[in-house]
Amino acid sequence: MSAYYPHSLIPPHILRRIIDNGSEAQQHFARRTLVHVQNLMDIGLKGISKPLTTYPGELMRNIYDAHHQSTVNGTLVRYEGQPSNGDIAADEAYEYLGVTHDFFWRVWRRNSLDNQGMALNGIVHFGESYMNAFWDGQEMVFGDGDGVIFNRFTIAIDVIAHELGHGVTGSEAGLIYYAQSGALNESLSDVFGSLVKQYYYQQTADQADWLIGEGLLGERINGRALRSMSSPGTAYNDPMLGADPQPAHMNDYVRTRDDNGGVHLNSGIPNRAFYLASVAVGGYAWEKTGYAWYDTVCDKSLTPDADFATFARLTIYHGGKRSGKAVANAIEQAWREVGVLW
Repeated sequence: MSAYYPHSLIPPHILRRIIDNGSEAQQHFARRTLVHVQNLMDIGLKGISKPLTTYPGELMRNIYDAHHQSTVNGTLVRYEGQPSNGDIAADEAYEYLGVTHDFFWRVWRRNSLDNQGMALNGIVHFGESYMNAFWDGQEMVFGDGDGVIFNRFTIAIDVIAHELGHGVTGSEAGLIYYAQSGALNESLSDVFGSLVKQYYYQQTADQADWLIGEGLLGERINGRALRSMSSPGTAYNDPMLGADPQPAHMNDYVRTRDDNGGVHLNSGIPNRAFYLASVAVGGYAWEKTGYAWYDTVCDKSLTPDADFATFARLTIYHGGKRSGKAVANAIEQAWREVGVLW
């Protein structure tokens, strides 16, 4: 079994901006979150829990309440088939875990995250005003945000699908969470997150907003979302958070030691490639370009240290193999447009 690494949604550079510019309380919450994120990045997890389902495609969800403690051992508040207890965060986690599972099963016949029927566990109300959500290799964990900079982290379906997507990538490719392979890891989760959102709303590629985390930023923050796949670097521009630093082209690739080599920054480049290819192909993005990306993740020749160019060539190959030459050409052109291929 591949190693699993914890992944958090909010990158360190955003938390550092809040520490620099926020109120005393916001600085406190951001600092605690940042320390937790850094601790997560320093550890690798042995693996995921054993499957708890009995037949292919069966959905099994468990939602726990951490009661604002920094623990993943909360109180079970909703299990599969149980009605709502009136907690909106628990309800959102329950629903969106289900939609994500449904997407992978119905669209790509993937039996949960590990393709072996893994149960989906979610923990809500983690920590005090915790400014993040993360996948720890066994469950999804959601903070409530501070209600000013960030709303509750269950509010956006693509955020939940993004984090669950790390479970898929971890079980198949085990992409090392550093530099280009790490940025690919983050980009794949954005791809999966956006596709689940598009599937939920039944949107074609040209109807989708291609935003990650819409609704997550507080109403006082000048921004639409955490990231834009169609136009990286334009998701927000706010005195508190600064300007969205994501590059959209290899000419602007960020070389840094922070954030595991800029994994949350440089993911904008493959994100835009996926957007460009999907719009060029047209229709539902999960049917052709999405399938090419998924086939690439499952390709055993994809090494854990794969760079952008290696991944790009595999998507071209799989796009053509499954959907024909026109799709392969569209994918190749997209990678050329963002400067990965030339």
